[in-house]
Amino acid sequence: MNGLTDKTALITGASSGIGQAIAVRLAQEGCNVVINYRSSPEGAEDTVQKAMEKACADVEQCGVQSLLVQGDVSKEEDVLKMVEATLTRFGHLDILVNNAGVQADCPSHEISADDFDWVMGVNLRGAYLCARETIKHLLAEDRPGTIINISSVHEVIPRPNYLSYSISKGGMANMTKTLALEYAAQNIRVNGIGPGATVTPINQDWIDNPEKREVVESHIPMGRAGTTEEMAAAVAFLASDEAAYITGQTLFIDGGLTLYADFREAWSA
Repeated sequence: MNGLTDKTALITGASSGIGQAIAVRLAQEGCNVVINYRSSPEGAEDTVQKAMEKACADVEQCGVQSLLVQGDVSKEEDVLKMVEATLTRFGHLDILVNNAGVQADCPSHEISADDFDWVMGVNLRGAYLCARETIKHLLAEDRPGTIINISSVHEVIPRPNYLSYSISKGGMANMTKTLALEYAAQNIRVNGIGPGATVTPINQDWIDNPEKREVVESHIPMGRAGTTEEMAAAVAFLASDEAAYITGQTLFIDGGLTLYADFREAWSA
């Protein structure tokens, strides 16, 4: 991808799954990668190893560097420390990938206020705080930059029992558009991707169960779940100069899930 070499990218929640794949792909494209993790550094260290192996056979020769930063994105003080650590190490921050996310499975009338606030705090408030600090830096340095929010098909498809998650992703969609509009003139692009069903550790319950997997994939027109590498490829494109005229968009990477597969057969009201 054009325009990614020597850029610095901060990826939140990058110790596994889609976040890890994004860090690996951006390193492969020549970015320095700042890998955020919340609690356990082991997964983040694995991300570093995979990213560096993908970037080149000899890390010292290719010049790609990595940095691990611990932090809970829902806590403002942690976000400030993450960005400060990034700037101290690399001097600039060009790409933010808001990937950190959580969900709570509970009937909507039973979800506790604490659980609701937890999901919203990580998925929406945390994404905003990271975006805010990144934009502050870009404006102060008069630098172009890119923010990519990892949303979900559930920003448009209702998901019963996951009300707080769906609300947070719907809010992320509007945040993407609002920030894109507000800062387009400063050459700060803000986009999102909306993954559908994806093979990740968090989905292991249905991935490893043939019956559950068949049910999930029956709703996908392409008949299969996506891979983390497919999600990462879209992020690399949106972060690159090849997407220089794209802002305020959410790209759904879902095998056609948002086409509502249950309506594949012609019917009339």
